[in-house]
Amino acid sequence: MRSTQRLASAFAAIALTGAGLVLTTGSAHATMATCSQSHLPLPDAACQPGAYNPDVTQSTINSTICVPGWTKTVRPPVSYTTPLKIKQIGEYGYTDTNTADYEEDHLVPLELGGAPKDPKNLWPEPRYGDQPAASKDSVENKLKTAVCNGTVNLDDARSAIATDWTTALAKVGIG
Repeated sequence: MRSTQRLASAFAAIALTGAGLVLTTGSAHATMATCSQSHLPLPDAACQPGAYNPDVTQSTINSTICVPGWTKTVRPPVSYTTPLKIKQIGEYGYTDTNTADYEEDHLVPLELGGAPKDPKNLWPEPRYGDQPAASKDSVENKLKTAVCNGTVNLDDARSAIATDWTTALAKVGIG
C-alpha cells in the first residue's frame, strides 16, 4: 500500500510540474514562465536588458574597473544572488531547477561596470549547452583588457556585450 501511495504522489508531482506547478510542503504554487528561453545563450532582453553601475564611467575606469580586485568590492553576496537565481529560474520556466546548473551572471559584467545588484542585469545563465556560462567569461576579460588599455571605449564595450555577448568582440573590432 505504501509503495502505491508513493507512486501516486510521484505521478501527481510529475503532472503538476508539467502543468507549470511546483509541489512544496503539500501545496502547489504556480510558476508561470515570464521570460523566454528562445534567446539562449542570451537572456530575454525584455527581462534582462542589462544595467550599468553609475559609479563606473569612461573617466573613472582607472579608479574602478581597471584596478585589480575592484570587482570583489562590488560583487553581491550569494545570500542575495541565490534567492534571485531561484526566482529567475522559475521566471524562465527552466525544467532543470538545480541551481548548481546555472550561474547567476551579470549580463553587463562587473568588469565593465555592470550594475551589481540590479535584477535587470542578473540572470540564471545555463552552465550547459553549446555556449555555456563559462564561454562568456573570456569575452568579458578581453573587453575589459581592451577598455583598460584604451583600444575600446567603455560605452561601446558595454553596449556590445549587452546586445549580444557572442558577437561583442567582433562588434568592437577585437574579435
